[in-house]
Amino acid sequence: MNARRCSLVLLPLLLVLACRGGEPEARPDGEPAAARHATTITTPRVLEGLPVGPPDVTGRPTVAPCGTCHEAGEARALPADAAGIGGPHVGLELHHGAIECASCHAADDRSALHLASGATIPMTDALRLCAQCHGPQYRDYRHGAHGGMRGYWDLSRGPRERNHCVACHDPHAPAFGQFEPVSGPRDRFTVDAEPHGAPHE
Repeated sequence: MNARRCSLVLLPLLLVLACRGGEPEARPDGEPAAARHATTITTPRVLEGLPVGPPDVTGRPTVAPCGTCHEAGEARALPADAAGIGGPHVGLELHHGAIECASCHAADDRSALHLASGATIPMTDALRLCAQCHGPQYRDYRHGAHGGMRGYWDLSRGPRERNHCVACHDPHAPAFGQFEPVSGPRDRFTVDAEPHGAPHE
């Protein structure tokens, strides 16, 4: 290969490498991976058991763990739906598509859930269960567009906190009723530029 042809091949390659720069950890102004802050997920107390009685002294709901009434390995079958269910579950309504109680709740451990694979997970890990059917919402959740995020987008600057699915959605009836959204943000380009109708001089 002659020198001219070699330079025509190497010059664009060197230009790409020079413009690309190093990995973020190697850049002098980049944050090392170890400096990233955590993302925490607020787990509602309702996942620890059934809310009973008034809130505790801190204002959090008082809950009775499922194991208080249901023993692990309980042989009684789960009902198909919540109609006619007794005890502290009176009034529970199931409006979640075509699923029934056994679609989510583990048959032999009422304090656990089960995934489509059959694997049992603790009630506090319900986010994984929600994600297997609600993929688009979970994708948006992971990227911060769903689920109410507080904190920093840029984790090198500070921590981030997100809500768990059941912080906003009742797992037995997750759809929100129809409502009129609040008005959008004021935008200087879409709002009358003259305050109170007064001419601007």
